Amino acid sequence: MWVHTKESQEKITPQKALEYLKVGNERFLNNLKLDRNLLTQVNQTSDGQFPFATILSCIDSRTSAELIFDQGLGDIFSIRIAGNIINEDILGSMEYSCGIENSKIIMVLGHTKCGAIISACNNIKTGHLTGLLSKISPAIDKEVTTKVDRTGRNHTFVTNVCILNATLMLKNIREQSQILNNLEKEGRILIVGGLYDIESGEVTFFDSQY
Repeated sequence: MWVHTKESQEKITPQKALEYLKVGNERFLNNLKLDRNLLTQVNQTSDGQFPFATILSCIDSRTSAELIFDQGLGDIFSIRIAGNIINEDILGSMEYSCGIENSKIIMVLGHTKCGAIISACNNIKTGHLTGLLSKISPAIDKEVTTKVDRTGRNHTFVTNVCILNATLMLKNIREQSQILNNLEKEGRILIVGGLYDIESGEVTFFDSQY
């Protein structure tokens, strides 16, 4: 399996990048991953990388973006942090991947049964985790459909917060990074969201303006 070059990356449109992710997840769901020689890809990418996508996902051990979207070495910039939240360093990483390295799409990928979301719903406060979980609080406040048992025990409540958290991170990207906002408005990138179901392996994609 070949790797992306500068020329092939330049030909990818943001919509095509989104399609690559959707088709890759379909392959993953059907256990039809592409035949890749990873050692060959190591050699092919040794002089440079030209990823077409930037994916922000959770540190959860079940949510490796390369596997979920059936991508190889050099295909995606993978950013991982508990709860797939946004901070200045992550925004800087995205500005690098898209503004300098020409990545065509940013995806914020949440997932069901997220431990960070569950901890935030349970109002866990401990060490540095307290500050991280505080960034999830706006999604909890925004979930107004659940009237009782607003805790990590309530699967529906947690899933709703997972979705709202991902969509709020999309909003934060646009509001907090003028560089990425401009790139999206110019049609040079897409900013999209998704929810990965850890029981089925399926990614539900959100519209870029969800």
